[in-house]
Amino acid sequence: MILDRSDKYFMKEALKEAIKAMEKDEIPVGAVIVSSGSIIARGHNLTETLNDVTAHAEMQTITAAANNLGGKYLHDCTMYVTLEPCVMCAGAAFWSQIEEIKYGAKDEKRGFTNNRENLLHPKTKLKSGILEKDCSGLLKSFFRKKRNNY
Repeated sequence: MILDRSDKYFMKEALKEAIKAMEKDEIPVGAVIVSSGSIIARGHNLTETLNDVTAHAEMQTITAAANNLGGKYLHDCTMYVTLEPCVMCAGAAFWSQIEEIKYGAKDEKRGFTNNRENLLHPKTKLKSGILEKDCSGLLKSFFRKKRNNY
């Protein structure tokens, strides 16, 4: 897969968000939303911090982007997220009508592509595997540390 520089740049920004989550002892997932070549929203997993199962990085970022744009639709926007979105986050992306989602690591257990139904808006493009080793390595390191502490 050939990646352009901007894909790598924006995924590195999402990785910075994932590191913020890890520093809070959250599962290290981060996301950014880009419009017209600029980051308009950033977010990371906050489920433990907020005691909220819906506080995934994608949900935080979709909300921030909608607030930034002043509307609920994210047309002409791209989300970069370090882990394949779950069904809930894919549903939120569907309703936001985001133009494109690009993710790093595949989520073999809970990723939305494991679902047989197409959960994204018909116009949403999907690209996977961007900095996959970096994204999955961060998650593996986090869970390895968790297992060793118990």
